Amino acid sequence: MVIIPIRCFTCGKPIGHLYEEFRKRVEMGEDPKKVLDELNVKRYCCRRMLISHVELIDELLKFKRISA
Repeated sequence: MVIIPIRCFTCGKPIGHLYEEFRKRVEMGEDPKKVLDELNVKRYCCRRMLISHVELIDELLKFKRISA
């Protein structure tokens, strides 16, 4: 499960749909700059959103409260 913002916090451009492809290509060894350029992510605020995203959902699920 991935929780990536749908829109850039700064400019509001939709970026959520780009994360999966960005992540896959970077994991395969491609340069993040090249991938973002090819995905047409030009603004540095949007680039920041994709590059700096950390998936914490698995860590948070460890603390899930079990209802009685």
